[in-house]
Amino acid sequence: MSDQATEMVIFTKTYDFLAWLVPMSNHFPRAHRHSTTARLLAAAHEFLERLTEANNMRASERLRLLGDANSELDKLRLYLRLAHGWRWMNDGQYEHAAKMVAELGRLLGGWQKQTRRDLEGARDARTG
Repeated sequence: MSDQATEMVIFTKTYDFLAWLVPMSNHFPRAHRHSTTARLLAAAHEFLERLTEANNMRASERLRLLGDANSELDKLRLYLRLAHGWRWMNDGQYEHAAKMVAELGRLLGGWQKQTRRDLEGARDARTG
């Protein structure tokens, strides 16, 4: 799959995840909407924003932003585990979310790998 095709897939999958997560989180306890639920949703939105920013950058700046997106994905995993542990999500919902996030992680890792290869190729072209 080309770099551009991977990018398109990750944006589509992230949109699908947000379209599922936001309405589902409306069922979380009201008392936690301004704390844990807000952090969960913020991490998901920040992930998408870092991807969007990375898509508009080149080389090392892109790689840095993809690393930032990876950090947001780690936060997302943490808050999903907490929500499941506190029984805000049933096992099926958690499994669905975990599969979606794992796929996002694989796509992100592929994009990071391709960006590293592009950087190395550009360095080799300058020095060779």
